Amino acid sequence: MPVGARRIPQQHGTPDLGMSRYLALYAAQIGWVVLGAYLLWNATWPSSCMPTTPWRATLCTIHLADNRGWIESALMTWLWITPMLLGLEISRRWNQRKRR
Repeated sequence: MPVGARRIPQQHGTPDLGMSRYLALYAAQIGWVVLGAYLLWNATWPSSCMPTTPWRATLCTIHLADNRGWIESALMTWLWITPMLLGLEISRRWNQRKRR
């Protein structure tokens, strides 16, 4: 068993997940980025608010869902959730280092 791996006491004799866990994680991350790229390329931004800079894009996301379709609403959600997910992952990694 690798150093730092946890065993679940209720699962006697069950092998560690190992590489399949990381492959599933990376596949999910790639899928998330591909979804964001698809939404970004197919979304129609409001003419009153065009994203020319990252800050402007953040401000314009509020107007994406105004009388638009599902792609614009999904893009708005994707753009607001992605930084939160990255922050959660960074804080999880940071807390793991502190415990060691």
